[in-house]
Amino acid sequence: MSCSQPGLISLDVALADLLSRIQCLAEVEYCPLADAVGRVLAEPIEAGVDVPPADNSAMDGYAVRLADLQRGEALPVSQRIAAGAAPGPLEPGTAARIFTGAEIPAGADTVVMQEQTESVGDRVMFTASASAGQNIRRAGQDIQKGREVLAAGSRLTPVALGVLASVGIVEVAVYHPLRVAILSTGSELVQPGQLLAPGQIYNSNLYLLQGLIAELGMERVDLGAVVDTLPATEAALSRAAAEADFILTTGGVSVGEEDHVKAAIEKLGQLDLWKVNIKPGKPFAAGRVGDTPLCALPGNPGSALITFALLALPCLRKAQGEQVSEPVSFPVSAGFSRSRTQSRDEYLRVECDAEGVVRPYNNQSSGMLASLLYSNGLARVPAGTLVEEGQALRFYPLTSLLR
Repeated sequence: MSCSQPGLISLDVALADLLSRIQCLAEVEYCPLADAVGRVLAEPIEAGVDVPPADNSAMDGYAVRLADLQRGEALPVSQRIAAGAAPGPLEPGTAARIFTGAEIPAGADTVVMQEQTESVGDRVMFTASASAGQNIRRAGQDIQKGREVLAAGSRLTPVALGVLASVGIVEVAVYHPLRVAILSTGSELVQPGQLLAPGQIYNSNLYLLQGLIAELGMERVDLGAVVDTLPATEAALSRAAAEADFILTTGGVSVGEEDHVKAAIEKLGQLDLWKVNIKPGKPFAAGRVGDTPLCALPGNPGSALITFALLALPCLRKAQGEQVSEPVSFPVSAGFSRSRTQSRDEYLRVECDAEGVVRPYNNQSSGMLASLLYSNGLARVPAGTLVEEGQALRFYPLTSLLR
């Protein structure tokens, strides 16, 4: 079935429309915490304990009552408290030798660091003024019991695993990795390692997308390259829909006589949108083959990566059950000028320096992939905009777009 979209669609409208059609496609399973890095949490997690569980010392020193210090006398040391030991109550008029992380004894309200003390036999003299509560980490200071630590849809980073371990979690409910079928269309494509015949090129898009999917922790279903015929394209898409949860294609979505992906989608399922008002990446298409969602990226490698980052990746995240948020961006200053305008929003491959000045890579051709290897982000130039040196632009770090 064909879409009835009139003309080019803006990136924001296209993405909102795509995300409204995507549901979580992954099943829930349980995973040991030690093996859960990179997985997406399927259920929220609440803390069953306070972190820390009791008031503890932030320093090596002495736990005292502030009132006992105010007399200015050396205090006898009544106990020694190491981390992991259970302290007894602090005897009035005494100090407790205490170490970092050790529990504060009942009755103490201050910890004086050892650098501000002097030992006098079995007593300790305090050489600096103190204040109530100093150098004490309160129970629940980091995490309070009953608080939601992580929401469903959170991707589990190493930091997240550490936090979950701190509240005693040993197993988590996560979504099974999404199965993503990757196929490249083009009779000219050959695998690296083969000799190139006239008119042939190596299939870089396959390795690009395989790497991106692997970094997301998803499972790859590699369908290789598909020759430029409608029957071959239909057969590959049907197989992809049967074997995967989500389909990514590259190439075959423009208007040439050898572009068959759009027609195959319309025959096998539903085309939801085609052509987005961005440069590079206008031929991007999306829809379904049967019930399996599909994003069809342009064949030019530069366009393929940029449309993957801006459009396909948020859809993949939502299908995986992950929370989808706006990519990180911030204002920068143009280190270049341009006297012509573009009819589409342009995403320039740029290098942003430490002063927040961006300069575009010399070759912005959609067929160039190496430009993204030597750039650290994209700078957005809105349609119809002239660029003057020093002008404010919006910068999107590649690390945030592709994380």
